[in-house]
Amino acid sequence: MSRAVNLVDTTLRDGMNSVSHQFTAAQVAAIAGGLDAAGVRTIEVTHGDGLGGSSIQLGRAAESDVDLVSAAVGAVRDASIAVLYVPGIATFADLHAAVHAGATTVRVAVHCTEADCAQQAVSHARERGLRVLCFLMMSHMISPVALLEQARLLESYGADAVYVVDSAGAMLPNGVAERVALLGSELSCDVGFHAHNNLGCAIGNSLAAVENGAVWIDGSLRGLGAGSGNAQTEVLAAALERAGFETGADLFALIDVAEHIVAPMQPRPQIIDETALILGYAGVYSTFLLFAKRASERYGVGTREILMELGRRGIIGGQEDMIVDVAAELASVGATEGAR
Repeated sequence: MSRAVNLVDTTLRDGMNSVSHQFTAAQVAAIAGGLDAAGVRTIEVTHGDGLGGSSIQLGRAAESDVDLVSAAVGAVRDASIAVLYVPGIATFADLHAAVHAGATTVRVAVHCTEADCAQQAVSHARERGLRVLCFLMMSHMISPVALLEQARLLESYGADAVYVVDSAGAMLPNGVAERVALLGSELSCDVGFHAHNNLGCAIGNSLAAVENGAVWIDGSLRGLGAGSGNAQTEVLAAALERAGFETGADLFALIDVAEHIVAPMQPRPQIIDETALILGYAGVYSTFLLFAKRASERYGVGTREILMELGRRGIIGGQEDMIVDVAAELASVGATEGAR
């Protein structure tokens, strides 16, 4: 007997990173409408860094989160529109506005060692009747047992599901399986998984997660997302179907949305280039890709060197300013050595 899996599409949130957060309301409506018609029942929509992310530091979006959520809500019939809430970036006012626009699911994301930072947001969302899915970002950075301790906190706050999140695309199937299986055996809430493809393992890791008990799994059409992107929704749906899992999605309809709606909007192919590969190898946050490339051009330092140094220092999401600092330091060291 096949087991049901909740397929979540994040083209209109994580995929925003691939288009510099420039999806318009009309484009959001077209993609969300296509996903809804294809049977995807949870669609995430916001700036790539979540509610309130549009800024000079993180990148200005083409339109406000409220306008994007409203466009998605107006285009769907059955899907729940989800928003990302990162404590320290989003505010309750941002969440209230998104809920007023029609969002019914919130995904609260914190670093894997900082579950306590999510308590207020999770409690607040639950009080307002929202479905709450929680992210433990950069899950590769701590042991499975330590991750479980953090997941238990999120469950105690009221999370409907806790996600193992491979923000750096640094994980391999065995590491995913170990973490997901442990959380699944010890938690009463659901377990989910969110992949990035920097080491080419997004689909394999997602299958490992589902095979070990994950019931929420993320993808994005054409693989759009930070770094080299996410597990590709249409490929993920096909692989899950082949593996005997039920997503409720119409594979051919998903392929049509990906090929005829999303593909023409892509500014470039979503590939594993040198920078994306180093992100996964160094275990660095996937959204650092474009920031590192810009810093490389500005300071004349190799992107590879910047990312490897960020990895050595354990820099995480929310510390984007360190990318420039590291590039400047490496340039200074290079100039000093060149003068000797």
